[in-house]
Amino acid sequence: MDQVQITEDNRQKAFSEWCFNETVEIARNKQALESERKELEEARKQLDRDREDLTRRVQWEEQRMKREKELFDMKLRILEEELQKLASDKERFRQQKAFYDRVNEFESKSKEQENVVRGDMFFIGVENRASLKKRYKDLIKIYHPDNAAGDTSTIQEINNEYHKLSNAMEA
Repeated sequence: MDQVQITEDNRQKAFSEWCFNETVEIARNKQALESERKELEEARKQLDRDREDLTRRVQWEEQRMKREKELFDMKLRILEEELQKLASDKERFRQQKAFYDRVNEFESKSKEQENVVRGDMFFIGVENRASLKKRYKDLIKIYHPDNAAGDTSTIQEINNEYHKLSNAMEA
């Protein structure tokens, strides 16, 4: 009986040891699982922070893109308005150029017509042959083409009128 009791004690001792070892193993596993749970919880929190940060950055980029689009649209409107102004200015300048071209053309025609003077205007008030000859010489000196005020067409008019008046006074 002693031996049965020793075996029973040994079994109980072995069982107690086994229970102790299992309890230690369970505690280690429990501690490892708790540690892993904490790591997963921290990882989840970090992912939540990263998601929030990413969401903020996406919203900020969307706002920035919206501002840039508004700025681009505003610049485009300004460019279109300036292009229209340039087109209207170009048309106005074309009309002004055409007007001034017509004015210059008219003035050049007027100058050409002013340069041709009727010869009878030069001999107004001449009553005799001597005064006719004197006036003719003075006019030739003034309007000779070699002079600054000279003009070939004016000299021709003076010569024609002189010969006409000279012939009229001889007759």
